[in-house]
Amino acid sequence: MTADILDVPPRPSRPQNSYWQPISTIGFVATLAGCGWLFFLLANDEDSFLMVLDSVNLVTHEFGHPLLGIFGEWPMWWGGTIMQLLVPAVVAFAFWFQRSALSLAIAGVWFFENFLNIARYIADARAQELPLAGGGEHDWTAILTKHDLLFKDTQIADTVNAIGWLGMFGCVGFAAIAWALQQRAKEPVVLTAPYDANLSELRRR
Repeated sequence: MTADILDVPPRPSRPQNSYWQPISTIGFVATLAGCGWLFFLLANDEDSFLMVLDSVNLVTHEFGHPLLGIFGEWPMWWGGTIMQLLVPAVVAFAFWFQRSALSLAIAGVWFFENFLNIARYIADARAQELPLAGGGEHDWTAILTKHDLLFKDTQIADTVNAIGWLGMFGCVGFAAIAWALQQRAKEPVVLTAPYDANLSELRRR
C-alpha cells in the first residue's frame, strides 16, 4: 500500500511563475483609473500642459541644457529633451529591477507623456509662439535648422505625438496583461482524470 501511495501524483499547486511581484486588483484598478483620468486631461487640455506633471518635466528639461552643455554646443541643444526623457526612463528601470509591474507601467506613462510635450515644442519651431522658460533661442528651431528639417516641424511633431499616445496606451496594456496573467495563475486547478482514478483506487484499498 505504501508503494501505491507513492505512485499517486501530488495535488497540483497554484503556479507561481510570474516574473512580477504580486499585483493587487485594487492597485490595478486604481492605476487604470488614474491613467484614464490623465489621458482625459491630456486629450481635452487646450495647451497640452498639465501644471503639476509638466512643471516637473520642464525643470528636468531646463536642467539638461547646462548639464550636457559641458560637452559642447549641440549636446546643449539636445540636453533638454534628453534629460526630460532620461529621468522617467531611469525611474522605469528602477521599478523594472524591483519587478514592480504597476509602478513600471506608471513610469512608462510618464516617459511617453513627455513625447506630447516635446511634440508641442517641435511644432512651434517655425512659429515660435510658445514662451521659453529659460529665454534665448528655441531648441528645436536650432536642431531642425541644422538638419534642414525646419519645414517639416509639424509633421515630425505629429509623429512624436503619436508615439507618445501609443506608448502610454501600451504601458497600460502591459499592466493589464501582467495583472490578467497573475489572476489566471490563481484559478483553481481542475484535477485530471488519472489523478481522480488513482485517488479513488487508493480509497478503495
